[in-house]
Amino acid sequence: MSAEVSSAGADGAAPAANGRAAIVVLLAFAVFSGTDAIVKVLAAGIAAPQVTFLVTAAALVILFCHAGVAGRLRRLVPRQPGLALLRALLLAGDTLLIHYAFAALPLAEAYLLAFLTPILVAMLGFVLLGERLSPIGWAGVVIGFAGVAVALKPGVAPLNLGHAAALGSAVLFALSLVLLRRTKTAETDEALVASLLVVLTPLSLGVALVGGGIVPISTQDFALACAGGALLLGGHALLVRAFRIGEASVVAPFQYSQIVWGGLYGVFLFATPLEFHTLVGAGIIVLSGWLVLK
Repeated sequence: MSAEVSSAGADGAAPAANGRAAIVVLLAFAVFSGTDAIVKVLAAGIAAPQVTFLVTAAALVILFCHAGVAGRLRRLVPRQPGLALLRALLLAGDTLLIHYAFAALPLAEAYLLAFLTPILVAMLGFVLLGERLSPIGWAGVVIGFAGVAVALKPGVAPLNLGHAAALGSAVLFALSLVLLRRTKTAETDEALVASLLVVLTPLSLGVALVGGGIVPISTQDFALACAGGALLLGGHALLVRAFRIGEASVVAPFQYSQIVWGGLYGVFLFATPLEFHTLVGAGIIVLSGWLVLK
């Protein structure tokens, strides 16, 4: 993870830079989906808050061990602690809200509201960063959201606090992504990831303790938590890099690709068949990504 950012990424990314950023963020969301799959496996026998703590703590330990071995511990200390802490708090709030939404809503409805993030990023990028999507780009963002709706087939349920939590999660995540573009080039990628994990680890522990306490885990669960932590760390590192390289309003819509990755993980890990509407939605999402990059 490097602190250097190209001039294209700092001053308004060129099309080539946006293309590179799209590749990186696609990898990021593929890795995040791998983390979600591991969390799903662990959550079958362990309370979700404890799973969150185990995976987050593993990521933090791996990051510090890697930095120590590489002699880069100083790079974990943010040079802009205020911005780093603000982003970490936004993402921590995002995590708490989306977990509440998952508990209160059908998963499809929670995902659908959470995936308003790319639209919000496009709007915030215009207001706060002066980034402008072309009409074709805007069409890509909206079409991508339509693809998510087709893939998930959400039902119609009365509005409740779960819907508000999912929407709040999308807003906080969008703000955290826009904030990445406001971070000065002097800040290291490692510091941005470390600050997030330092906030999330004790927060998730607190939620786990309040929600029922910590139970002993098996060696297999420990190994899975470590694997999940490694993927979580890698996903955040790639996400930070992608938003350093490319424009937020262009990169954010590739969050929709998680529907595709989630479907693939479901097939290979949980023997969940891909339904026709999922494939149609995935095709629409691929089209939206191509339009956004036009």
